[in-house]
Amino acid sequence: MKLRQYVFIAALMAGASIAGSGVRPQGPDVPARPVGDAEVVGLDGLSDIEFGATEEELTRRGVLRSDEDACGPTLTGHGTVSPVFFDDRLVLLWLDDPMSTPEGITVGTPVSEVRDSYPSATPLRAPRGTYRLDGLLARNGDRAYLFLHDGTTVRKIIAGYADWARRLFDEGYGPC
Repeated sequence: MKLRQYVFIAALMAGASIAGSGVRPQGPDVPARPVGDAEVVGLDGLSDIEFGATEEELTRRGVLRSDEDACGPTLTGHGTVSPVFFDDRLVLLWLDDPMSTPEGITVGTPVSEVRDSYPSATPLRAPRGTYRLDGLLARNGDRAYLFLHDGTTVRKIIAGYADWARRLFDEGYGPC
């Protein structure tokens, strides 16, 4: 295996680890939001965090920090969003409730609503015999949303560069 493949797999594993173990983040930087008050993540990123930004830039601006208790770097004020970096660039964001797409899709949304909102989304099937989730890849140019679902509802949303979202789905993912 080439060094580039090892780096790619390490980046995927780091992204999978950042996805978290299902424990809802707590602490002073996790804003208290009323139920149903979703923050929108577009295909450019968040309002203050854009895809393609470097770890150094985000750290300098005070929006990226490393905690000993976390699986990887975290975003200040965005406790339900986990960043994934490759070659020091932000390539994906893992989203949890209360984050949403501009169309209002959140974790817990029925898959039928995703298909209605993104009619050209490509269905992705998890390999048989695994515990991975199926997906819907809603691509727009070089960016995409990857909706991981159990066949009924959305369980996780990943936003960012389409090629990275697809690679993450193809190579697998897992909890911290």
